[in-house]
Amino acid sequence: MRQGALTMSSEETVNNDSAIESVRDELASSSPSMRRRVLEKFIMAALGAIPWIGGFISAAMDLKIEDREIREDNLQTRWLDEHRRKFGSLSKALNDIALRFESLGDQINERIQSDEYLDLVRRAFRAWDRADTDEKRKYVANLVSNASGTTLCSDDVVRLFIDWLDKYHEAHFAVIREIYQNPDCTRYHIWNSIHGETPREDSAEADLFRLLIRDLSTGGVIRQRRATTANGQFLKKTRAKKKVSHQEQWNPPLKTRNHMC
Repeated sequence: MRQGALTMSSEETVNNDSAIESVRDELASSSPSMRRRVLEKFIMAALGAIPWIGGFISAAMDLKIEDREIREDNLQTRWLDEHRRKFGSLSKALNDIALRFESLGDQINERIQSDEYLDLVRRAFRAWDRADTDEKRKYVANLVSNASGTTLCSDDVVRLFIDWLDKYHEAHFAVIREIYQNPDCTRYHIWNSIHGETPREDSAEADLFRLLIRDLSTGGVIRQRRATTANGQFLKKTRAKKKVSHQEQWNPPLKTRNHMC
């Protein structure tokens, strides 16, 4: 086993008396005492944020002492089978983050055992548990790893990122990614980069795309690009005055409003 890594298979979660004790034993056999204490705080914060972990461990221990015939057709057994896969994904996520900690070195020990960072871990793994896809869970794990060793943004901004991951779908993030890579892109270019073929304007696909843009705009994630000064201050827009002829003053054009079904 690699140093600092957390390896826990699905069978071990059922056969061991306690999944948390198994993680501690592995850390104790391979890691220095200081790093072991640091990782324990991180793991306990992550596991404590997920509500079904305690029930999973308790059910696994109860199932161990039941007769084999009772286990075969038991609602508790089915519930365990359903959560065993998710517990395996959680173990892999913790393992990947622990390996990331190892690559960053001992300089992050103070950071990852601080109350501020552990609060971020709890918040992030609650979002991880509510995520519907493995891709979004990977985003959460990457955010937790990066927040441990970088000071590019404050913890308040990291919390905002966690809330965005919890709120928005992968389709929203595809739009954000395209805008980040091409700041001057239009909606037409965003659609072509993501999907390619241009749909009918009255199609469900076009309505969904407009909904994605509206969600991100009203949520304050994206906005129209505006000219700024060298100090980053927005330049005020000046409207060019239109010269109106004497005839137009007395005979203004009629404006019609398109009827939308």
